[in-house]
Amino acid sequence: MQFFLDSASVDEITHALDMWAIDGVTTDPRLIQAGGKPFLAVVEEIGALLAGTQKTVSVAVNPHFDRWEEMAQEGHKLFALCPDNLVIKVPATEAGFKACAVLTERGVRVNVAACFSAMQALQAMRMGAYYVSPCIGEKEANAEETAHFVKEVVAIRDNYDFDTEIIVTAVRSARQIVEAALVGADIVTAGFGVYQDGFDHPYTHAGLDKFQQFWDQTQHE
Repeated sequence: MQFFLDSASVDEITHALDMWAIDGVTTDPRLIQAGGKPFLAVVEEIGALLAGTQKTVSVAVNPHFDRWEEMAQEGHKLFALCPDNLVIKVPATEAGFKACAVLTERGVRVNVAACFSAMQALQAMRMGAYYVSPCIGEKEANAEETAHFVKEVVAIRDNYDFDTEIIVTAVRSARQIVEAALVGADIVTAGFGVYQDGFDHPYTHAGLDKFQQFWDQTQHE
């Protein structure tokens, strides 16, 4: 399984690349707005961090667009900024699916995002999506089951041998990462704090404290 970082922070991405060997990055308008920098500047900064690698960063087209022509036009322009690393995010809508097909035909990699059903994921795969992003955070917050949802998406992909990779998104806990891994998702994307908390455990620190005490009480020569 690959770990992507959901962030638009250069500091967070740099740390995750260096310390965690993160495999890629995803962004969204909320994350970019929170950083306070211009949209295109953020895209170029992240692209520079990933330059020379096979790692990708997913960047969304203008969410106001509701016509596939608009999505495809902007997606093509954005992709040209960092063609080796950029993946264009479009929504799981009728226009988004069409834009996915058009962009894919033009050699632009596409991530179909805001996907909340296995049917949406299936259509994204049919239209040639490079990534499809089933969202679980919002569904779980509304008391909807999510593990079976992701399992269905994985099974559909495998049944028909689609080339699409599955990014489980809106991941809010280490437990959700483990559940995505258990059902065979290719990738999870989560915020900096989710990984930071997930890589840590109080029992690890408790055990180290005990070992340090034994170490200090042991004669070494």
